[in-house]
This record gives sequence, C-alpha cells and structure tokens, in this order.
Amino acid sequence: MATATPTKTIIDLERLNRLKEGCAACGHKFNLGDPVVMACGAWEGGPRFIHEHEAVLDPLSGGYVEKRCYSTRRGRIG
Repeated sequence: MATATPTKTIIDLERLNRLKEGCAACGHKFNLGDPVVMACGAWEGGPRFIHEHEAVLDPLSGGYVEKRCYSTRRGRIG
C-alpha cells in the first residue's frame, strides 16, 4: 500500500485571507509566497498550517510535526 507524501504549499492571496491567526508554531503572520505545511503540534485540535522551516518530516508517521513538539516526543528538550 502506497502512502501519500505530505505536500508543501505556498501562501496565495486566498489562503492568506483565510489564515488570519498566523502560524501556530511561531505566532508570526503569514506573507504571500511563504512556504507552509500542514503539521501536528502541541496545540489543541488537529493539524494546522505552519511555516515550513518550523516543521520536521517525521519518518515514522510520514507527516509533518512542529519541530519543538518533534524534539519533545523524541526525548530532546530545547
């Protein structure tokens, strides 16, 4: 069974207008052209769009995880 590869997305005007709350990982607002990924993290709820540089592709789950959350899960704090 093949698994889907998570995709990177570029913030366009439509997505920018929908994502007013900004990046769940760093708290900064998104800008046009920012590369983002759908990732899980320590926040409540399901996956959210975050800046690509704030995420790690987890080889075990095959999806993106917010990098601080990923480090904590692996026993590395910081």
